[in-house]
Amino acid sequence: MYEPIRTKSVHSTPVSDGYPHRSRDEELDIQLAGHLSALLAVTDELALKQPAEQIAAQITRLRGSAPVRRTDLGTGDAQALHRRAHALAGRVLVVAASRADTTVAILAAERMDAHSAALDAPRLVGAR
Repeated sequence: MYEPIRTKSVHSTPVSDGYPHRSRDEELDIQLAGHLSALLAVTDELALKQPAEQIAAQITRLRGSAPVRRTDLGTGDAQALHRRAHALAGRVLVVAASRADTTVAILAAERMDAHSAALDAPRLVGAR
C-alpha cells in the first residue's frame, strides 16, 4: 500500500559530513564581534574617541585583526545615535554575559550608562 522511503532523511545528518563545525564559544565570539562592530560604527559617528578605541581593542582581540572604522564622523542626529548605541551596548552585554567575557560586559555596561546619561541630559536642562 505504501512505498518505502528510499532516500536518507534530511533531518538526520552524520556528524562527520565534511562541513566545518564551530563550537558554541566560537559562535558567541563571532556574534559578539559583530555587535561590537555595530557599536563601534555608532560610537565613531558620535565622535567618541576614547570609547571607540576601547571597543576597537576588544574587536581586535576577538577577531585577531583591527576593525574597519567610519570616516563620516558626527553626521547624524545625536539623540537617535545615542538610542541606537544604548540598544547595541545592551546586545553586547547579553552576548558577553553568555560568553562569560567580563571585560566586554563591563565595557558594554559603561557604554549603556554613558548613552543613557546622554539621553537624559537634554531633559534635565529643559526641566529647569
